[in-house]
Formats: sequence, C-alpha cells, structure tokens
Amino acid sequence: MYLLSNTVRDYAWGSTTAIAGLLGYEPSGRPEAEMWIGAHPDASSKPVDGPDGENLASLIAADPMRALGARSIESFGARLPYLLKVLAAASPLSLQVHPRLDQAKAGFRAEEAAGVAPSAPHRNYKDDNHKPEMIFALTRFEALSGFRRQAEAAALFERLTALLAGSDAAEVTEQVAELLRVPDETEALSAAFARLITGGQDVRECVDASAAAIIAHSPAARAARPGREQDAALATVVDLAAAYPSDPGVLISLMLNRVSLAPGEALYLPAGNVHAYLEGLGIEVMASSDNVLRGGLTPKHIDIPELLRTVVFESAGVPLLAPQESELGQELYRPPFAEFQLQRIDVARSVDDPTPEPVPIAQAGAAVVLVVRGSLTLDTPKGDLALARGESAFVPDAEAPALAHVGAEGVLAFAVTTGLGPASGLG
Repeated sequence: MYLLSNTVRDYAWGSTTAIAGLLGYEPSGRPEAEMWIGAHPDASSKPVDGPDGENLASLIAADPMRALGARSIESFGARLPYLLKVLAAASPLSLQVHPRLDQAKAGFRAEEAAGVAPSAPHRNYKDDNHKPEMIFALTRFEALSGFRRQAEAAALFERLTALLAGSDAAEVTEQVAELLRVPDETEALSAAFARLITGGQDVRECVDASAAAIIAHSPAARAARPGREQDAALATVVDLAAAYPSDPGVLISLMLNRVSLAPGEALYLPAGNVHAYLEGLGIEVMASSDNVLRGGLTPKHIDIPELLRTVVFESAGVPLLAPQESELGQELYRPPFAEFQLQRIDVARSVDDPTPEPVPIAQAGAAVVLVVRGSLTLDTPKGDLALARGESAFVPDAEAPALAHVGAEGVLAFAVTTGLGPASGLG
C-alpha cells in the first residue's frame, strides 16, 4: 500500500475554502476546484515515501500485473481505469458532454494524425478514452443533467416568451418553443438546441433580455430555492446570465433537468448527457480521461459540429444512483460503467458499539481510499497503513483483501475500485 500526495487544481470556478475545510488543511487562498487522486498523466498522485520523480502512473507502469491485476489489464489496458476527485464548485462549470469510447478513439487518432498540439485550445480529444462519471454529494449539490421532457421545455420557453412580449428577444424564445412542439422528440430537441447553440447576436441579446425580464416580472422565480419547477428553472437563467452574460448556454439550461442533490445522494452521467455542475462539494469518480466537448457557459472553444454529433437528444430523466448493499454489508454505488464503482464507509463509534467490526474494502483490481472524517487503518496480508482525515492511499491488486479498522472517533471514507465485480473485498 502507498500513502499518496495529490494535486489540487486551481480552476477559477473552485471554492477557496471547501476542500481545505473538508480535508483539514490550511486554505491556499486561491480557488481550489478539484483534488485529483489517481494516475492520470496530467496530475498523477505520488507515493509519499517514493523516490524523487516517481508517481502513481510510473509505479503502475513498472509492474502493471501487481498493481492492477490481470482482469483489469485485460479490460482496460495497463493503466488505472478511473480517477477519483474531490470537487468544489463555487460557481457554475461549463455546459458539457462526454463522447462514447469509439468516438473518443476515432477523434483522438484524427487529431493526432492532423498534428493538433495537445495543448491547442481548439483540441477536442486529449486522450483516446471516454469519460463516464458520477458525483456523490457531500453538501447540497446543484446541477443540470440531461434533457427535461419535451413538453416541459416548450412550456418554459412559452412562459419566457410571455415575459418578453413586445420585444425583439421574444422572437427567439417563440421560435424555440415552436421547435420543441414538433412531435418527434429527437427532432424537436436537436432543432431547438441547434437554434440556440448556433445562434448569433439575436440569441446573445435574448439571453440578457430574458434575465432582465425574469427579474422585472417574476419575483418568485428569483427565490434561492423556489418550490415550483418552472420558477427554479427561471431562477437558474438569472444566476447563469450573471456569471455568463450573453452565453447561449444560459437559455439551453431551460431544456435541461435542474437537479438538487441532498448530501448522500448521487448522480451518474453517461456519454452524450449534457450537464453542468452549478454549486456544491462532492466526491466525483470517472473513467480516467479529460475529454470534454463544451456547449456553453464558458469562454473556451466550442466545436459545434462535434458537439451536435455527440449529444444524445432524448429526455431520459435524471440518472440518480441509489446505493446497493453487498453480502458483506458494504455500501456500494455502482453505475453502469465497468471502469469504476464507489464505496462509502461511514462508521460511528458509540457507547453501544465501542469496537465496530472492520469494513472490507470492495476491491476488483486496484483500489484507492480517501478519508474525509475521522481515521482508519487499512489492513492487508502485506501490512497495515493508518490514514487520518485528508489522507489517501493506493492499494494494489496484489495486496487484496484489505480491511478498514475504524479509528477511535469513527470514520467517513470513500474507496474506489473497478466495476468488474464481484468485489467482495475478500480476494
């Protein structure tokens, strides 16, 4: 086992206090958006006691069979297939979508062959992998995820048209509402989305006019947590327009499901799902990739043709993810992706239960473990490793099974392994 040192990414949308407050270290004073725990080449974790220049990626490459196990290598190659993040959004992230695996491979090959520099701002595919992901909420977590029902989206644009009555901006929202009334759902959603994302000055002006009209004429829609679904959607327009004036993604948000996760709830995001995280602190897990196609709420490059080719234009509801309990009592979040699953280890000590039983770490291949409250000791046939609040570890496949012995103050920790299962934690 290896105690890890991890990189914190300082993207502008990050919180200056949330990750430090969670993990118990002094804030840096800069935005801290994501702590990466894994072997992604952009910011690989490092073994604390390893030699200079060694990181988790190079450690795995030196002996993939020991680190990952035969089944993981057969399924995903000689690389850690997942990436664990602590994510803290103080302001909205970009509206985005992730490609299918075959699309990522083809797009990466094409850009490599064309000589597009990896750091080029117009590059779409940073690697040849897809990026399905999930978010587990540690605080209330606000997001947009997938298309809402066609009729609901049409009704929102009709309401906005009424608020804009008599202005030039009303022509845009009226056109979108009409497109959303087309009987075929795929045709309706794709046409309305394309009208907004490809729109010119008229759409940009409509964004700002819409926010102003909502503020002027619909006070209920400006409440922080309005109870009515339409008001929540219109409140989101106001908030997003303040952060991204004139951005078509502001109006696209009306086509998407507005999601509020309570602490302990989880959401998964498959390929083609248009989404944006808005605010909150959570544990994010994904396939180890950085492939993102943006669709708004960003000053960065948007490749509209590739975006339209990637989005899945269907209203499939919000893909919430309920935990499953294993035969060993493990609390597992298992999205329909083979690359990863998440285990929550939440154990309190009490007078009635002063010595709780150790918790088996679910492990199918390699595992990473992060402690966010209290402490635990990982116990494997090869040795023990104590983890305090804010510390994390890599457990190679060759060291399974691992047990988590709970510290004196209890523990809240998360463990990630592949979704290849069964992952009993007993080898």
